[in-house]
Amino acid sequence: MNISIFRIANKLITGNGATEKLMDEVVRLHIENPLIVTDKVLESVGVINQIKVILKNLPHDVYSGVQPEPEIAIVEECKRMFLEGKHDGLIAVGGGSAIDIAKAVSAYAKIDDHLKSIFGTDLIPEKGFPIIAIPTTAGTGSEVTNISILSDKEEQLKKGIVSDFILPDVAIVAPEMTITMPKSVTAASGIDALVHAIEAYISVNASPITDALAIHAIKLISTNLPKAYANPANIQAREQMAIASLMAGMAFGNAGVGAVHALAYPLGGRFHIPHGVSNALLLPYVMEWNKISCLDRFREIAVALGENVQDLTDREAADKAVFAMDYLCRAVNIPKGLRSFQIPESAIIDMAEDASKIERLLKNNPRVFSKQEIEEIYRSAY
Repeated sequence: MNISIFRIANKLITGNGATEKLMDEVVRLHIENPLIVTDKVLESVGVINQIKVILKNLPHDVYSGVQPEPEIAIVEECKRMFLEGKHDGLIAVGGGSAIDIAKAVSAYAKIDDHLKSIFGTDLIPEKGFPIIAIPTTAGTGSEVTNISILSDKEEQLKKGIVSDFILPDVAIVAPEMTITMPKSVTAASGIDALVHAIEAYISVNASPITDALAIHAIKLISTNLPKAYANPANIQAREQMAIASLMAGMAFGNAGVGAVHALAYPLGGRFHIPHGVSNALLLPYVMEWNKISCLDRFREIAVALGENVQDLTDREAADKAVFAMDYLCRAVNIPKGLRSFQIPESAIIDMAEDASKIERLLKNNPRVFSKQEIEEIYRSAY
């Protein structure tokens, strides 16, 4: 066993009704004037009013400018509001975009340089302002990771800020907060969590701890995602999906993700396809290429996905795993094929060039891909 380091949010609070603990954590962290970071949809459907009620008479403001695949300009705008309002902490309420914006602002609010100066790994000089993360989707795992992913509009690429200094101080994972998700978001975010778990499980940096989290997350997702998709009010399925997303986040936050994410980034950066959908589109195709590098692991993934592989060879079991991944994507109506998003086939060469440069992720992948092989994967997914 290699030496491994396990990173996680400082405190996890889970379970139905967990948001009621928010005020206790605000007080514990000595936050006297928080900025709530969210989006206009959650504000319009009343989710933010629930948070305001819990905060009672505590002074606060709401930044609701978060958008899917958030760009650098949104971080700049949120930072201005944070500083002008003399805020001393952030409460992120939303999907991965809201949480990633809050993480970036937490650090960036203490830095005079341009935001691009902290893109990369361990470039933040000190702990930022306190962050409480309340996810409203079951997918990104951002509430327990040390990564903030942002879109660089100029370069048409997604870039990451990676630092233990942006790990949330508290993650409050309450299944009732996910009930307002549209079915399409339930599907995309759920498959996103599945990708996190699978890529963590086959990562070259996997450890016994991340393995246990990842394989159980896969089991929970395969059972509960179809239920949550079919009946959005199924609170038991919502709770299991929230826990699965959390576990997958803890797994990939330490083992890392690989080629699925690397190939998905150009889809978001160039064509603004939501992150979860991008991952879902590419999952079966990348895994078809990955399976020869770790057939034994794919066998275990097949079992976790509910496949009977008792009398099969490792190769046959691996085929079952890829089939089960694809079947689950189809069951929750994930669109099939890059052409369904009007991506021109002529863009594949440039996308492969972009993806081949994302070494931070590709180095975690169990199979080494050339640029030509990445092109072939895109073409098979087209």
